[in-house]
Amino acid sequence: MTGPGSLLRSRDFLLYQSARLLVTVGLQMQSVAVAWYVYSLTSRPLDLGLVGLAQFLPAVSLALVTGHTADRFDRQRILLCCYGVICACAVLFFAIARARSHALAPVYAVLVLLGTARAFSGPAAQSFLPHLVPEGQLARGVAWGASVFQVATIAGPALGGVLYGLTDQAVPVFAASAVFTFLATGGIAAIRARTGRMEARAASWGLLLEGIRYVWRQKLILGSISLDLFAVLLGGAVALLPIYARDVLHTGPWGLGLLRSAPAAGAMLVAVLLGVRPLRRRAGPLMLASVAAFGVATIVFGVSTTLWLSLLALFAGGAADMVSMVVRMTMVQLGTPPPMRGRVSAVNQVFIGASNELGEFESGVTAAWLGAIPAVVVGGVGTLVVVGLWTLLFPQLRRIDRLEDVSPPPTPAVSLRS
Repeated sequence: MTGPGSLLRSRDFLLYQSARLLVTVGLQMQSVAVAWYVYSLTSRPLDLGLVGLAQFLPAVSLALVTGHTADRFDRQRILLCCYGVICACAVLFFAIARARSHALAPVYAVLVLLGTARAFSGPAAQSFLPHLVPEGQLARGVAWGASVFQVATIAGPALGGVLYGLTDQAVPVFAASAVFTFLATGGIAAIRARTGRMEARAASWGLLLEGIRYVWRQKLILGSISLDLFAVLLGGAVALLPIYARDVLHTGPWGLGLLRSAPAAGAMLVAVLLGVRPLRRRAGPLMLASVAAFGVATIVFGVSTTLWLSLLALFAGGAADMVSMVVRMTMVQLGTPPPMRGRVSAVNQVFIGASNELGEFESGVTAAWLGAIPAVVVGGVGTLVVVGLWTLLFPQLRRIDRLEDVSPPPTPAVSLRS
């Protein structure tokens, strides 16, 4: 089975993607409600930045542990525990909003717990996917999985924004999020695939650090994930969308939902196209060009004062980012030996978290200093600078042609002492 339909005949793959769809819809609804809730209480950009920082700190502080956990324990069970905690966080947000508290400390505390669950689920999920797809179908599986994720990232913010706007409160949004994440937990529990213990050696500091060492030695992987890190860290504008929705574009929570959904709409379109027709040639140059296009789209969004142009710029940015994501994720999995995928995925997860959650903090701080519009424009210019530098620093990226040719080195690149 090698065609696109082979994935759709895999029961576990469909269950896994259904669970991801549900949990992502719930998380995206929740993220809109949290952002609007926080900004409505304080009107301070820095507080929006702290929302991202609270979720990033667990990812970076637990990176060594989460990756080793994904290699040492069954990945399906790890995901089941993480999804259960994510559901519990939605219930806690519901309780906070229902109590009508104006204190932000409980919100940030739940965000730290949520970030911890996502820190463990990220490496487990990334390294679990290759066990659910037929041989030779990983790139297509990544693209289809990205399509599912983007559908959820379109629907979630839109549903959250509309529900918040209709009721003028966050309580119904958090309640709906709890329901979605509970159903997702059930979907993960129904998966039959088991990975067991991929890493048989006893735990040691050397073993924990192998993921970092491997990424550092493999310049192709290092260049691709660090390109995404710095490009999105500088060019991301998600944290500032509540400011744009209320103060620049003069819309309400529904407008914030549309703005949050627009990048996902562009990404979904590209993901579907790549799922049907995967990239055949010149994958590396296309990745570099797509990151540059993301930077240009960010600049356009930053200077826009009309809703339609802002949505179009975010749509284009999401489409460009999807090309980069599919290339990067496929290279990381194919270029890593199976027993090490959890630890390498954990390193990748820290880079992704830094670009997203830490990027939100960076956006909040920069906006507090310069204002929202200059912060976004400067970030987009920074992304273009990063693409130019990485083209020179990592010539391996320019030389990638067929993704299918990416493979781990024939001999271990790091010491395997335990």
